[in-house]
Amino acid sequence: MTGVDAVINKYIGLYEVDKEDKVINYKLITLTEEEIQPAHWTLVWEDSFLDSEVDEKNWNFVNSGGGFGNKELQYYTPRKENARLEEQILVLEAHKETWKEHPYTSAKLTTKGKQSWTYGRFSIRAKLPEGQGIWPAIWMMPEDMELYSGWPSCGEIDIMEIVGHEPETVHGTLHYGVPHTYTGESYTLPHGQKFSDDFHEFTLDWEPEEFRWYVDGILYAKQTNWFSTNDQNGTEVKYPAPFNRDFYLQINLAVGGKWPGYPDETTNFPQQMLIDSIKVYQKHRGESND
Repeated sequence: MTGVDAVINKYIGLYEVDKEDKVINYKLITLTEEEIQPAHWTLVWEDSFLDSEVDEKNWNFVNSGGGFGNKELQYYTPRKENARLEEQILVLEAHKETWKEHPYTSAKLTTKGKQSWTYGRFSIRAKLPEGQGIWPAIWMMPEDMELYSGWPSCGEIDIMEIVGHEPETVHGTLHYGVPHTYTGESYTLPHGQKFSDDFHEFTLDWEPEEFRWYVDGILYAKQTNWFSTNDQNGTEVKYPAPFNRDFYLQINLAVGGKWPGYPDETTNFPQQMLIDSIKVYQKHRGESND
């Protein structure tokens, strides 16, 4: 028996199962541009980094340190040593160097105040670093964080995170609450592959009552159940809040933190996170979100 597993962006997943319904063969086939564009999704924004410089009409460079609530060690700078374009690839690069009393430098870019969306398909093609204490992430935060009294009630959407000592596994997560609640799933590449070996496509579908996460067209997580509370008065706000308003994109390469741990003698520097393209799609006005 054979079948189609999923069709997302550039790939179709084909599988074969035996008489006991166990998968015995699986492969990805690259599709043409005409084949991959679902009729109900429309490309509304993209950055394929075709210019010589990062387009500051779309992106802000974060210039700060302080741990970011996670006890991270890096200072984010706007320097080309930490963020630049090379051969139509966005390079975020972490260095082991002292900068404003921080032992590492790196980069974080956001679209805050420049590009934001409510609902859509977000597809990012990226190659990720590996190493103890290395923490790349692609995620989203609301333009108005104070609407539900700040984080975590305001919501956080993690399209992709990886902790560098597990280079074969990525995580997709939602944060919400109060109390702070986070729910998510992970995806591990088969056959000993690592996300540092090559570029992969990370996709999030965000609809009014459902999130879906994919890697290379393979669906690995769905979420339909979350909540938010206004902690000023303790009242729960109506579902699907807080995920029913504009969120902006963030891309960063962190060093150290409570979750990934900290670099050790096995961690090589510099570390690079490479972004080939980012595409945002939305459904035609008036179409069902089913």
